[in-house]
Amino acid sequence: MPQLNPTPWFFVMLLSWLTFSLIIQPKLLSFTPTNSPSNKILTTTKSTPWTWPWT
Repeated sequence: MPQLNPTPWFFVMLLSWLTFSLIIQPKLLSFTPTNSPSNKILTTTKSTPWTWPWT
């Protein structure tokens, strides 16, 4: 059963993680977000309970 041999798959996994960690991730982290978070005051709304017709 060749799929149980971890030698080629471990190399593929290692290469893909190194590619992601060293090349793709720094490029993605260099972008600045377009909507920066703001300090909003959270207001709680008072909800009325649902009146069921059969009660």
